[in-house]
Amino acid sequence: MATYINQPMFPVDFLRPTEATFDNPGSGLDGGVNGVGEPISIETSGGGIITATYSGMVLEGPDERFEVLNWLGARLNGGFRFINVPIVNDKIGPFPVIKGTRRPIINGIPHSDGSLHSDGAGYSQATVYGELTEDAALNAGILSMRVHGAARDLRWSDWFSIFHPTKGWRVYRHWDVIDKSDDANPVYRLALSPPLREAAAVGTRVELARPRCVMRLPKGVTVPWSYKGWYSSRPTVQFTEAF
Repeated sequence: MATYINQPMFPVDFLRPTEATFDNPGSGLDGGVNGVGEPISIETSGGGIITATYSGMVLEGPDERFEVLNWLGARLNGGFRFINVPIVNDKIGPFPVIKGTRRPIINGIPHSDGSLHSDGAGYSQATVYGELTEDAALNAGILSMRVHGAARDLRWSDWFSIFHPTKGWRVYRHWDVIDKSDDANPVYRLALSPPLREAAAVGTRVELARPRCVMRLPKGVTVPWSYKGWYSSRPTVQFTEAF
């Protein structure tokens, strides 16, 4: 049986991709045509799958990034091992501006006595997060959640993720805001895509900062270890949601 939890994180910051693509193909089927020859689309109950591609990663010179590239191939080739892939939404999510820049996560938080860890680092936490205000069943297409700390309303669409005890990290986005309360930290009723991958209980935390999804390599795709010249490479890695 596949294990979707306790998977490592794809080191997106370290590998420095110059392009990213996220999509949700397979959410509808062709149901034939009507009397004027127009296709009739039928929504699938599972809502398709999530796909991700990080392109043009900057590997320049013989450094540790080539070791990471080699590790990705060793771990993921064959598509039977998994990895958590983050969506870098740092500058477009509903995050507050702190010291002149939009920040999904704040770092350097000290202990209660003001001290830091022995290495000089502190704690970190998301500036914006949500929590479910109602139980949601498997394949639910609507979620109710309270959003804390947002600098703007949830409006057109935002990515977010939920950690499921069995299915691990799964990513979603809303396609409609059905309702919104007038609270300081409002409750939203959202139509989401894809539908919920696993039932979630009231109080479940929802991550809006760098949402992530457990993924694998698509069929026939590998991560080759390659370079040209003096260790110069701009690799691309494709992912598909793990099932």
